[in-house]
Amino acid sequence: TVTTPAEEIRTAAEKLRELLAAPGLTPGPWLSLDHGDRLLYDGPGAEDQPPVYVVDEPMSNGANADWIEAMHPGVGNLLAKWLDSWGVIDLSEHAAMQEDARHALAIARAINGSPS
Repeated sequence: TVTTPAEEIRTAAEKLRELLAAPGLTPGPWLSLDHGDRLLYDGPGAEDQPPVYVVDEPMSNGANADWIEAMHPGVGNLLAKWLDSWGVIDLSEHAAMQEDARHALAIARAINGSPS
């Protein structure tokens, strides 16, 4: 079956929305503390409250913790909305595509695990 670029982009946006709707997902924004020792979610305005959720950072790598902190569910929601804006446009790889459309397709393929 032939998949159009717009279908690939819509599929990626839907995948993000499904991940964001998962039961038990800790909402963002998240914080990286001690450069990799732990990640936590306090919630806006809860600076003086105990952490809601604390996890050991994967492989005790501070760079991973910083990346995870930056890519919290709020970012995923905005990314899904951005992909939605491209998923309604009739795109073709057989015609000239704007640079932004090429980026949207590349991101969608990365999310979908498709070859770029």
